[in-house]
Formats: sequence, structure tokens, C-alpha cells
Amino acid sequence: MSSNISRRNVLAVGAGATLAAATGAATASAAETGRGDSARSSSGASGREETRSLDQLYEAALAEGGKLVVYAGGDVDDQLAGVRAGFRSRFPDIDLTIVVDYSKFHDVRIDNQLATGTLVPDVVQLQTLQDFTRWTRQGVLLPYKPAGFSAVHPKFKDPGGAWTAVMAVAFSFVYNVAAVGADVPRTPLDFVDPRWKGAIASSYPHDDDAVLYLFSLYVRKYGWEWVAKFAGQQPQFARGSHKAGVAVGAGQKSVGVGSSGSLLATGGASRWALPSEGHPFMAWGQRAAILRQGAHPTAAKLYLNWMLSPEVQGSSYSGWSVRTDVPLKSGLRPIWEYKDANLDGFPVFMEDRARVEQLKQTFALYFGEVQGAPSPGVLGLHPGR
Repeated sequence: MSSNISRRNVLAVGAGATLAAATGAATASAAETGRGDSARSSSGASGREETRSLDQLYEAALAEGGKLVVYAGGDVDDQLAGVRAGFRSRFPDIDLTIVVDYSKFHDVRIDNQLATGTLVPDVVQLQTLQDFTRWTRQGVLLPYKPAGFSAVHPKFKDPGGAWTAVMAVAFSFVYNVAAVGADVPRTPLDFVDPRWKGAIASSYPHDDDAVLYLFSLYVRKYGWEWVAKFAGQQPQFARGSHKAGVAVGAGQKSVGVGSSGSLLATGGASRWALPSEGHPFMAWGQRAAILRQGAHPTAAKLYLNWMLSPEVQGSSYSGWSVRTDVPLKSGLRPIWEYKDANLDGFPVFMEDRARVEQLKQTFALYFGEVQGAPSPGVLGLHPGR
């Protein structure tokens, strides 16, 4: 296991890790599905799930022009390396562009492109869950139900198909095995133990809304006194939720807060962990949707069907799937069965923007203003064009 345990690994490895095997399985599935025509395949108007195979969608996407642009939320450009490699391996003649940036930059970028008639992406895949409900109300999204939509857990889809989560992600903490020794942190209360002063890395809670929600759960459980003590530990804050895992994996810090990872990864310098029962962490489904005005709707449908396919869902680095029918690896329960994951809370939290802004400013009082350039760089108005 790489010592860099973070959302970067979850996204990069998740969809591409087992694509060599998945390609053969998907091809076989296509042969079994048959050759039905496009009239029986479109789910946009009828509300039915897609019936075309991946190979049939691939052929149709090539006839459409063979291009696809995805705007994906993330920390660094190579975060979706596994997705890029897996998709290109399976569909080599599609000209795929995936642009990675903070979700809070992508959403307003898309709003501006729509307002100026300059829309670039076909698919949007973000952490800012509130944007999908807003865009649904505004009619920005193309309702569509990929194959397997009925198997997606209800918490991870819009009933009408406006959007579907394509991966399950959780934020908790990571520790360096050698550095902590027998003093393995079990709950966030351990972070304020004096032994960890100067030894903690953390994502800024007032820069990433998922980390903000995680810290808000800590406040709810332990109070603002915990936040004051945490600030007194002199944590090393950085932009990008991957940075804490990087620092811990490299042995620069002993504990990292606000990163994602896998409970299945047990080798290497670091461990990603969930707190003891009764103590909070957070999880959500990364939502994806087709933009109604996108130039390549068939290629967009191909992407969503591939991302939700059992082969890709079963290769998730985190080990969790948004589908109810994909077997999980030993030791894991479906993410919706972890009551401490607060799965229902994050979508509600993201809709309350006044509360979000209040919390951001409050955490700035404790931790100072966000410092440093955004980890993906500054991509401007029309990346991927």
C-alpha cells in the first residue's frame, strides 16, 4: 500500500485498478446482451434504465464524434489517473479529457459557462452535492438512468435519474504506524493528547466542505473546547485533502486528519482508520450527471454506464460501492450500514450554505485564514476546451 492514503488514491486507483480483467468481463457481457436498437435503449424520456451494452454505447459514441469531457472534483490533476487509464483501455478510440479541480471552483465555472454559452464539459462529477439538486431544479441536467441504476442504493441517486453517485468516499484520519507505536489513535479525542503536539497534519476545514462537515461533527460531539485544544496542537494545515496523508506517509507527521483511504490497505507506512464506535467520521457519494447542453451526450452516457458497471464498482480502492449488488471484500460492510458515517447528514449540510459559511469563518478564527495556492493550480474559465 502506498503511504499516500487519501482521496487521491481512492479516485485514481478505484476505477482503474482491475480494468484488465474488467475489459474481458464487459466484452463478454456485451455479447450476451444482444444487439437491440437505439429505440429500446434510451432512458431519458421513458425513465427506463439503459439497455444497450457498453460496446453498443461505445459504437454510438464514436458515431457521435468520439469525444468526452468530464469536470471532476479533486485535489490534483493525476487524481483521476486510474479512471483515465481504465476508460482509455476499455474505449481506446474515445478522446477523453478529465479536468480535475476543486468542486467549489468547477461548479461556478459551469454556471458561468452556461451563462455565457461556452459550456465545455459533458459530465460533471463533484463533491458539492447541493449543486446537483439546484441544477435539477433549473433543468441543467439530462435525466438518465444507466444500466444498474435500480441497484444503486437510494441514498446515492436522484429517483428521476438527474444524477447518480459513482463512488463512495469517506473521510477520517490516518496515522504513521512506526511513529505512533502502541499509542494508536482510536478517536478524535486522542488528537488533542499533548504527545501529538506538532505531529499532526490536517486539511483546512474552511477550504474543503467535506472536511468542514467532518470538523462540524467533531464540534457536535466534543464541543468548541476540542477545537481550541486541537489548534493548540499546532497542526500543519494544507490545501488539498490528500496533503495530510502525504505528510503522514512520508513520516513528516504522525497523525493526519481529513483524508480518505481504505480499511483494506494494511501494508506500508500508514494506516487509514475509522474511529471507535460512537465517534464520528463522514461519508458521501460523489455525484455525477450529464449536462443537458453538453456536446457529447452519448459519450457521457457511456461514461456513466462504465463507472457504474460491476467491474468498476468492484475495483474501488476504498472497497465500498454505491451499488447494493456488488460483493464487498472481506471485513467491510456497505457504507450505509456504518451509523457513525453520518451519510444522511452531509447532503443536508451542503444545502445549508449560510451555516457552511458561518462555520468556515468560525474555523478561520481558530486556525487562521487559508494559506497557499490551490493544489490543482489555477485553471481559468474554460479548461479542457
